[in-house]
Amino acid sequence: MFRCGIAYPRCRWIVPLLLLFAIIFDIIAIAATSGWVEDEDAKSHYASMWEHCRGRDNEWSCKSLMEFSWAAAVAALMIIGLIILIIAFIISCVALCCSLNITLLPLIGLLLIVVVILQFIALIIYPVKFNDLIYEGNYYYTWAYGFGWGATILSIGCSILFCCLPRYEDELTGLAKTKYIYSSA
Repeated sequence: MFRCGIAYPRCRWIVPLLLLFAIIFDIIAIAATSGWVEDEDAKSHYASMWEHCRGRDNEWSCKSLMEFSWAAAVAALMIIGLIILIIAFIISCVALCCSLNITLLPLIGLLLIVVVILQFIALIIYPVKFNDLIYEGNYYYTWAYGFGWGATILSIGCSILFCCLPRYEDELTGLAKTKYIYSSA
């Protein structure tokens, strides 16, 4: 798979673990009450995926973003992506950890590609539409938004691995013949 070598039997445990991290990152991004957007000095305006708040000195006025169709679409895409990611994790545990079922690996890769597309769309829509809504000052997309991208990037990597692993069935099962670098003449 890789020129430098990879311990294929370890992939049986590492790849589902990476999917678990993607699930955790997604849950953090979706459940965060702040941390998607902050104003420049982080003292007068912040937002999550669900609401945005303005104020000063502990006098905050929060409004739901769910009244906007774009925000509802972002929330729906992120939640649907999380649900599909959880399904892919469960299938990957069955396919790799319980018993080796190579035929399920491309299905998991396809599910992860769907997750990547959904979350990529959501993570692009949010800043574009948020900037249209709030057009004064400078804003930074912060830690919770970054966790959303982290989950998406992990999903991209895992989808590539799940699409490539069926080509290495013998290595995954441990039936492959050992290859040595040195050969006698």
